[in-house]
Amino acid sequence: MFSARLLAGQDLSGLIVVDDEDMPCKVLPGTQVLRMAVPAYRQDDPVLARVIDAPEADLFPRELGARTVGDGLDQADRELPVVDGDATALEIASVMAASSSPVAAVAAEDRMLGAITLDALLDRMLDLG
Repeated sequence: MFSARLLAGQDLSGLIVVDDEDMPCKVLPGTQVLRMAVPAYRQDDPVLARVIDAPEADLFPRELGARTVGDGLDQADRELPVVDGDATALEIASVMAASSSPVAAVAAEDRMLGAITLDALLDRMLDLG
């Protein structure tokens, strides 16, 4: 539930997970957190979600319970797109598109410098920010 609260509270589209040396290693997209909340049988047949009564439907986030970021990573198992500090918007867009990731890490050889979200990238590309 921590990851869902962090995503919602910070208005993020994904989380970057770092290893023991604080280097970025994986991404947990917000959609993967949703997958952990929605039971598999409802994902397989979304029509079932329509026939659930409203009080029960409001309880589905409880499915997250004590699940951890690691639980989501086990299911997602996707590598994190990483760019260097002087990457252009096109380079970043290419890396994010190729990995279908809503976030990319910016890293130097020995440390993480920051992150770029899809929203921030689109703002920059469309000159909205």
